[in-house]
Amino acid sequence: MKLISWNIDSINAALTGKSRRANQTREVLSRIAMEDADIIGFQETKLPSTGPTEVHLEHLRGLFPDYEITWRSSQSPARKSYAGTMYLYKTRLHPIVTKPVIGAPDTLDNEGRIITLEFPDIFITEVYTPNAGTELKRLKQRQIWDEKYREYLLFLNNHKPVIASGDFNVARDPIDLAHPEDNFQTAGYTDEERKGFSQILQAGFTDSFRFLYPDKRDVYSWWDQRIYSSKRENDGWRIDYWLVSDQLEDKIIDSTILESGTRRDHAPIMLEISLPY
Repeated sequence: MKLISWNIDSINAALTGKSRRANQTREVLSRIAMEDADIIGFQETKLPSTGPTEVHLEHLRGLFPDYEITWRSSQSPARKSYAGTMYLYKTRLHPIVTKPVIGAPDTLDNEGRIITLEFPDIFITEVYTPNAGTELKRLKQRQIWDEKYREYLLFLNNHKPVIASGDFNVARDPIDLAHPEDNFQTAGYTDEERKGFSQILQAGFTDSFRFLYPDKRDVYSWWDQRIYSSKRENDGWRIDYWLVSDQLEDKIIDSTILESGTRRDHAPIMLEISLPY
């Protein structure tokens, strides 16, 4: 089974935009389509509360003609056209789709951050983890989110194994970012966020990339789009993950970061795993 996850940073901009960045994003979407994955998850879709328009769906079906589409958008009282997630899955698959509420603080449960696909023997779920924000203004809420999200994954894992992907907005170890010494206690590399993510792993989950490549350096999934040279100089962070229940470790075939050209921000991540679907 082949699965892809990507923080796309606006479905609308990707599908209908005219900018250079929109063109770069469409090139990445075409690259994803060529992989012919079984399941594709998108985060930070930034769709309105009503979801994708018919124009959006037409574009998506043109790129991905053999897929069903499900989404979750930010709803009031949360910000409009903010956060959001989406799944595309092959039409031969027939998962039960759920959009869980995990008891997160503030408006986090209203921001469309989690979708879960349930299959007979496994859960596949994606997450767009909240960013701690400028001056760490949302760090307290983020810490509670991490706790509630861990509890949710444990709930799933008590019933059947789990594959969880998405933008987790944290680099766990110094090896996971280019300049750890310059980013200590900045959003995505605080002690609190790293601890929260580590506790997820300690609860029975494996970082598939590090499982296969424990010492691999200079491999990142995000480069700051505000810094023109970040991609060219590979000044990046690995903050996007494929996690699997520990009992699935021996089924991992590969865990990679797909090429995203000159486009800064997130790159897609791909998991290949031996599953009967």
